Amino acid sequence: MHEMSLAESMIEIVEAEAASQGFSKVRTVVLELGALGHVDPQAMLFCFDAVCRGTIAEGAGLEIVTVPGTAWCMDCGKPVAIAARYDPCPDCGGHQLQMTAGTELRIRELVVD
Repeated sequence: MHEMSLAESMIEIVEAEAASQGFSKVRTVVLELGALGHVDPQAMLFCFDAVCRGTIAEGAGLEIVTVPGTAWCMDCGKPVAIAARYDPCPDCGGHQLQMTAGTELRIRELVVD
């Protein structure tokens, strides 16, 4: 379960921000999570709760904002929505797609005291 190491890395980032910005408690972490990434949102929620114990983020909530998958179709020259990696273009059926969104994993916002 790689979500555990991802959650641990998130806490490291949060603690580094607390040290640099001087806040003492994290109430909520808002996480952007791409729909095409290989991270299970439920596993991430579970792991986040586990790694927060004994840290500045103990008791904090994790809000996951899902970023839909999009790509640029080089065959028809326009942006398209895609549901899975390696899907063909929903408009022309081509496979010349450059992913433009959907693999994100980033902390978007912290609600702190």
